[in-house]
Amino acid sequence: MIVDLLRHGEPEGGQRYRGHGCDDPLSPRGWAQMEQAVKGEAGWQYVVSSPMQRCRAFAERFAAGQDLPLSLAPDLREVGFGDWEGRTRVELQRDRPEEYRAFYADPVHARPAGAEPLADFRRRVETGFEVALRPLEAERVLLVVHAGVIRALVGWVMGVPDARLFQLECDYASRTRLHRHPTRGWRLIHANRV
Repeated sequence: MIVDLLRHGEPEGGQRYRGHGCDDPLSPRGWAQMEQAVKGEAGWQYVVSSPMQRCRAFAERFAAGQDLPLSLAPDLREVGFGDWEGRTRVELQRDRPEEYRAFYADPVHARPAGAEPLADFRRRVETGFEVALRPLEAERVLLVVHAGVIRALVGWVMGVPDARLFQLECDYASRTRLHRHPTRGWRLIHANRV
């Protein structure tokens, strides 16, 4: 099985922390990014999406246009950022510089107030991924998800510790490919391809 992880495009409001508590729709630019990301691609047999509108709206349109089955996977929603939801990096660097620096120095222990623990998030995503794929009899699946979900799945496949997850770049509308080998399990084929 080949699974392509497609990050959503740019949402309205530009760059800011959006976990599962802040769900802006795709901007016109975000829609264009998503259309470009799948242009000329064929062969997907199934589409799975986060239920959040910045993923779901495109997944629904794409699946309908390709006559593909679609399912929503609630456990593949983005990590919760607590008090940082809806805030920009500039705002946090200005208003909470120590907290901001601490988070990037130690994203496991210096979580924003009310944020989902990283270990819990990873378990949720890993389980959600397996549950979403288990009933599918498909060789190629498109997952429309979030940067955090992609980082968690790559981390799971590669055995990356929680503290290193934010080292993986994940641009808007980029694709990351995983392949389930019959004897060697899941493997990373490529990451962050735009």
